Amino acid sequence: MFSVWLQFTLCTLLIGLAGYRLSRYGDVIAEKTGLSRTWVGMILLATVTSLPELATGVSAITIANTPNIALGDALGSCVFNLLILVILDFLYRKESLYTRASQGHILAAGFGIILISFVGFNLLLGENVENLAIGHIGLYTPVIFILYIVAMRTVFLYEKQQMAAYAEQTTLRYPDITLQQAVSRYTLAALIVVGAGIWLPFIGTEMANIMGWNNTFVGTLFIAFATSVPELVVTLSALRIGALDMAIGNLLGSNLFDVLIIAIDDVLFLKGPILSQVSQHHAVSAVSAVMMTGVAIVGLLYRPTTRIIKTVGWASLLLFLIYLLNIYVLYLYGE
Repeated sequence: MFSVWLQFTLCTLLIGLAGYRLSRYGDVIAEKTGLSRTWVGMILLATVTSLPELATGVSAITIANTPNIALGDALGSCVFNLLILVILDFLYRKESLYTRASQGHILAAGFGIILISFVGFNLLLGENVENLAIGHIGLYTPVIFILYIVAMRTVFLYEKQQMAAYAEQTTLRYPDITLQQAVSRYTLAALIVVGAGIWLPFIGTEMANIMGWNNTFVGTLFIAFATSVPELVVTLSALRIGALDMAIGNLLGSNLFDVLIIAIDDVLFLKGPILSQVSQHHAVSAVSAVMMTGVAIVGLLYRPTTRIIKTVGWASLLLFLIYLLNIYVLYLYGE
């Protein structure tokens, strides 16, 4: 156990150091290219920080033959990413997280609800999904690919309009760093985050096996936490440099990419549509993620300013309670 915890700590430290630089140079790229921080968070950061989930899903499908681990990791990461909003709200002491964040995040969150609830709908169909398939691939897979592309394009066009309409002439924050330098340093940091992030799930699996927990619970809680460490570290690093919208964009963008990973897993799972071969209890995570995203949307629209005992707002408290309920139900009834 000592060796496993040592490896876990080493991985986390590597991700922490590289994650800070990833956020910083992502911010530089946003400045040099004129892209919004929301877009950079949704695409550049979210894709990099979600690659461990992709690697875990692929290995769980092709090597370990544990589709419940793969799906639990993807949906569990969606839930955990939304939990990170609670941490952000607690650490952002200037004011409520929801009063400062751009309302453009509502668009990404809305697409998140569509994609995650679509997965939950097909999960509840159970074995009937096999009747709605193209070979071994469920019909939901091409729909997910199309919806993801539509989401990315829509958010990009929206952010482009916002940047054009509200462009402000501001002093450059990084005058001494060129775009080429930023891209090369970002790439190096990304490789370190991805390498350590891919290593994490294997450590997490070993630790979980020692505890003897069920695959649904392990995938949703333990493996999802391990693969979400990059999101956590990079998000907190973005907050540290004052890039709040990039931090939130990373989390919501990661959720969209995590659903895309389910579609990729389905292509690689040759025994049939993956959603017909896993526990229907994963629908609990899908519904939890949808409820939590809904709470985030309400918070972004209503912009509550009050904090409960000077800690977090009511929206964050509700997010935390839904997360605990999700984990408790899967612990009791997971397979």
